[in-house]
Amino acid sequence: MASNLDLVNEADSFHYHNDDKNVYRFTVAGVPAILGYITPPVQDALRGLPHWQVNDSAGTVILTGGSNRDERSAIMKQTLLAMRDKEQFQLLKKWRDEDFPVYGERQEVLLTFERCASPLFGIVTYGVHAIAYRPPPEEGEQIKIWVPRRARNKQSYGGMLDSTVAGGVASDETPFEALVRECEEEAALPREFVLKHATATGMVTNFYIRGERAGGETGLLQPECHYVYDLPLPSDIVCEKNDDEVEEFHLWTVDEIKQALANREFKPNCALVMLYFFIRHGILTAENEQDYIQIVARLHRRFEFPTR
Repeated sequence: MASNLDLVNEADSFHYHNDDKNVYRFTVAGVPAILGYITPPVQDALRGLPHWQVNDSAGTVILTGGSNRDERSAIMKQTLLAMRDKEQFQLLKKWRDEDFPVYGERQEVLLTFERCASPLFGIVTYGVHAIAYRPPPEEGEQIKIWVPRRARNKQSYGGMLDSTVAGGVASDETPFEALVRECEEEAALPREFVLKHATATGMVTNFYIRGERAGGETGLLQPECHYVYDLPLPSDIVCEKNDDEVEEFHLWTVDEIKQALANREFKPNCALVMLYFFIRHGILTAENEQDYIQIVARLHRRFEFPTR
């Protein structure tokens, strides 16, 4: 049985200061900011390629080609497609044709990135999560929360539990636009209802070291920012499977969700989002959780990279 702190340690598993000499800093020419961390297999794949410089003495991998967003993005896409064609990384088999942004120190987009490749360069990714719940009908009763089970044939975290709705924020898309889209696509929730009733409640950040359940290569680094929303639903609005991403939805009590968390049934970052929901709604408190202070602090990881 996992404790709540165990779940946090699993999803936020990278040490706070990069003192691993095998993990190189990813940068682009002319920009001083560190944009991500690159592990040895990816460093080796980039050695000697046009537009790339791997400097072992400095511990850096530099994208030397391109002077603007479009040029850098084109070089990155060309590099990743060549890696995919050579079957150098299993992760690239999940190519989505979805671009993620990489930000500079002034929040400018330095380049865009194929979504599935983000862990190869350890760049920050951005997602949205909605926790849809049914408020208690009477005082003293528990709220109930809609919990989906991911399709078992998914390459990443197949069969695990998720936030009610979750998805990535693409380039040139706002978090709220992504939320409304995902609610409609994944849970068949009415667009107008979501626009009116979804409430932004903050962010959860973590730095994950990918394991076997993530699919593809293990040991890759994934810093993540999650925009979190609450969505109270009346009894006449239900979450329904609307695509092949979800196997089924459950309407569970808090006690049922606590048991699933302890059983490690939730996708790691979704476990963090659920703990954050419990904290905000007074379900997880300093009185009933001995690791409360550490958990609250760790849900808001600080990064060395520029963010959105």
